[in-house]
Amino acid sequence: MEIESLGNNEFLAPPAPEGGPRTFGGQFLAQTLRAAQLCVDSSKSVHSSHSYFLRPGDVDASTELRVEEVRDGRSFSVRQVIAYQSGLELFRSTLSFHVAEAGLEWSPEAYFDVPGPDGEIMSYYDYWESQSAELNGSWHGRSRPMDILYINPPDLPEGVSVTEPQLMWIRINEPIGEDRCLQEAALAYIADATLIDHVLLPHGYRWQDDRLTGASLDHSMWFHQKVKADDWLLYEQRVETTGGSRGLATGRFFNSVGNLVATCAQEGLIRWNH
Repeated sequence: MEIESLGNNEFLAPPAPEGGPRTFGGQFLAQTLRAAQLCVDSSKSVHSSHSYFLRPGDVDASTELRVEEVRDGRSFSVRQVIAYQSGLELFRSTLSFHVAEAGLEWSPEAYFDVPGPDGEIMSYYDYWESQSAELNGSWHGRSRPMDILYINPPDLPEGVSVTEPQLMWIRINEPIGEDRCLQEAALAYIADATLIDHVLLPHGYRWQDDRLTGASLDHSMWFHQKVKADDWLLYEQRVETTGGSRGLATGRFFNSVGNLVATCAQEGLIRWNH
């Protein structure tokens, strides 16, 4: 998230901290949000983002970010950010910012009877590797600066439908400090982790299956409360529907006292090569 200003609302973002065939989508989500934050009055905080994954990114290349001022009002500001590599547009996001206001507050009561992050819970990275027969050594995703603990990994055999919500503890594993903007960008980074992976579960398959051609298509996110992404958050993920070679998943983030702090939705491509 330490992006370099090039002037005229343009920035240069560093490469990914990992290997792999393509840039992790959460990196685009975080870096475009960070660029937009730097081009908006500091009295306003992000409340929503709507993004499209257009082309895969090169993990070894820097990314150019261009911020467009769509609108500035007294309460709201809207920015559009486009991410480029080698002159090609890879990712586009529209983000809305809102000045803090007092108002009616309500969210559904949330209670999950799950072990805390200090319990004996499988790492998501261990789960991924256990499902990926083609891996030679550790999965490159382990290099991402986040911890993920998988509370209820699907352990049913192939062909058996899994429809229950997938629950994980997740956090950025490096201290960020008290900067709200950095915490929100960090939350955007981890929001892409695992979410689209579950759209095959109702069909009895797994995202790691080498018979699948899959990719993220778009992502939307809403920020409800101030959040600390470097503290453990409970990430509840559901599959809403699949069809037309696409699958839609939604996610909700809860802090340690059970408050809903953010909601997201993501659609992915599912091309199943039998």
